[in-house]
Amino acid sequence: MVSKNTPVQDNTLINSQIRVPEVRLVGENIEQGIYPTAQALEMAKNAEADLVMINEKAEPPVCRIVDYGKYLYEKKKRDKELKAKTVKVELKEIRFGPNTDEHDFNFKLNHSIKFLQQGFKVRATLMFRGRAIIHKDRGELLLLQFIEKLEDYGKPEQMPKLEGKKMFVQINPKSIKK
Repeated sequence: MVSKNTPVQDNTLINSQIRVPEVRLVGENIEQGIYPTAQALEMAKNAEADLVMINEKAEPPVCRIVDYGKYLYEKKKRDKELKAKTVKVELKEIRFGPNTDEHDFNFKLNHSIKFLQQGFKVRATLMFRGRAIIHKDRGELLLLQFIEKLEDYGKPEQMPKLEGKKMFVQINPKSIKK
């Protein structure tokens, strides 16, 4: 049971912090139903546990009689499992210049194909140095050609975009094969 001096570690309401006229009790070893908050607090005190608000948006709010420390531990464990199950998509960057030769282009294209087949996103960046910014059209043609060659492996999020002295396009894999 949490003492009055124990700081609450998250925004969950417990015991005397619950200030609604009635609550819906759920859980083990109790008769589930709607109870006045004072009666629910008394039941938690008799069970030597805490009254913890699980869902405050429900009408009436849902509470459970549990040991608060154990509740926090289980919640942290569930959150960790959910985080582990999320798919993390990494981004690989391929850099070009506006005058990239055909051999270099094909070399970078092959790397991009491998990355897309492994399920990575590919960001193709074209850097303009010095006065090369005059030839924006040449750079855009290079990126459009790059997108066209990767058509079977990935799909661009948007058309090539110029930001400052960089033009880029991001390509998402069509299917993940891991």
